[in-house]
Amino acid sequence: MTQQMNRQMPQQVTAISVLFVCLGNICRSPTAHGVFARLVENSGYSKSILVDSAGTGDWHLDHAPDQRTAQVAASKGYDLSDLRARLVTSADFAQFDYILAMDNANLKDLRAMQPADYQGHLGLFLDFSSQSEYLEVPDPYYGGDEGFELVFGLVEDASAGLLQHIELHRPEVLRF
Repeated sequence: MTQQMNRQMPQQVTAISVLFVCLGNICRSPTAHGVFARLVENSGYSKSILVDSAGTGDWHLDHAPDQRTAQVAASKGYDLSDLRARLVTSADFAQFDYILAMDNANLKDLRAMQPADYQGHLGLFLDFSSQSEYLEVPDPYYGGDEGFELVFGLVEDASAGLLQHIELHRPEVLRF
């Protein structure tokens, strides 16, 4: 009688998915979307890490990023013109491993939507930042141009920290 070998099939590894969330999805979260997506691409992880952004408010649905956001991004070599504002939905909790809020008000709104069985990471984006002066990404919408520059710097820093976190904690996903 021949004994059948019990072979283990290689484990199917799925991509990591990251959702950045702010209020209207026209300033902070599209900035994070664009910066992190470029960092992912430059690191060779485009097939391993999926990136999106959304807002908790519906004022700007289907709008392009704020002109000031787009201008600051363009001055740094980023093109956000393909992005359009959308509303975060309960379905996002089934799709995204990381849902990162720009501030505590957005995080509170997200926690109110969070299903009890959500297994991903829900938190503040700047938890991945190396700087300690800012805990939240400030909303630049009603301020001057310097606010958009500040947002960009904070987002670049936290994006690098987030990618390092994923590389450290989920390296198996980055290999496929």
